[in-house]
Amino acid sequence: MKSCLRALLAFMFLAGGMAFAQSSPDALVKATVDEVLAVMRQNKDPKTLVGLAEQKVLPHFDFSRMTQLAVGRQWKEATAAQQKALEDGFRTLLVNTYSAAISNGVTPADKIEVKPAQGSGDDVMVKTIVHRSGKASVPVDYRLAKKGDAWKVYDVTVESVSLVQTYRGTFSAEISRSGIDGLIKVLEQKNAVKAS
Repeated sequence: MKSCLRALLAFMFLAGGMAFAQSSPDALVKATVDEVLAVMRQNKDPKTLVGLAEQKVLPHFDFSRMTQLAVGRQWKEATAAQQKALEDGFRTLLVNTYSAAISNGVTPADKIEVKPAQGSGDDVMVKTIVHRSGKASVPVDYRLAKKGDAWKVYDVTVESVSLVQTYRGTFSAEISRSGIDGLIKVLEQKNAVKAS
């Protein structure tokens, strides 16, 4: 799970410059690598980097789809209010996790190799390899889908472990134990702890 979260962090930085929907997803990722690493070299303050991610990166994630996929079949059983609470809670969990993991993420010395997008139409995979300074390289795959005019990330897979699938197992177990409201409460509790 830690590797998935670090990969999410890596992509958040890589995606920071994904502003132009007309470009291919792999070209957008590749074009932002140098820019993002330059920002990281100039500014090591975690709060500044978190702010940058919230302003420029999070809009490139489809949290609605990510939440639906993570919750699984129980999503349809949730009321509209519960669905909103789940999405808000999951989004906050990912942002809080990102904040906590920022010091263990991509460093300015790391290199990111971006492979050509695979797939066709409005759903593609962009494979990357994060070559970490003094550590083993990590393959990271991003699932993106076209939503309106923009490409949005809806899953991240690190070393064959999907972020969405990992959370689906956790969420399913909690829903079995205490229902959808129980999962919402667990998300709220986790987010409250990370915020303090």
